[in-house]
Amino acid sequence: MTTTPARSTRTPITWWECEPRRLRRDQEEIPARFPRLVFSDEGAGSWEGMLPRWPFDRPEPAHLTDWIGEHGLRLRLEYGHAYPMVAPRILPLDPLPEPWEWTQHRWHVNGDASLCLLRDDIWTGRESVVDLLLKAAGWRIEYALMKHQTIEVMTGSGIVTDHCLDHFLAQPPTPEDTSGHREPDTADQDGAAC
Repeated sequence: MTTTPARSTRTPITWWECEPRRLRRDQEEIPARFPRLVFSDEGAGSWEGMLPRWPFDRPEPAHLTDWIGEHGLRLRLEYGHAYPMVAPRILPLDPLPEPWEWTQHRWHVNGDASLCLLRDDIWTGRESVVDLLLKAAGWRIEYALMKHQTIEVMTGSGIVTDHCLDHFLAQPPTPEDTSGHREPDTADQDGAAC
């Protein structure tokens, strides 16, 4: 006679039960740098809120608010249960990229609308989530430059450490570039976003 083994009814554990020091680290580092983000322990956990418009270690350009307004990126950072070995997803909530922008690498948006922030970097699980949030704040600024048709493609390293786009932000956008509307350009489409 064969018997079927009883199915396990184990309750899944969250990543922070396995990595309590990492949770403590994130809960210290994130609010210290981004106090407007709020943690939720639903599912695998997330942070949601508004990033500062210029959280970088250099002076804010004179006309930044002319490009992006008074506020930075509103986002949701979503952990997965494989965190910290797998980087969290960062989803922009405002501004929200248009679906056609998800399919073009130059916008640094993945096909699921999450931001592609690790193009030139590798996530090993030891990095700080603060570094990803800084890149997301920079993505917001480069997104405005793209929407105003000032640049054709976002930078590889990001505005966090790359000063090459700062000169654009020292001047207001030109009136003809302020519509923020750009028709989908599929001629140079280069496959999946990131």
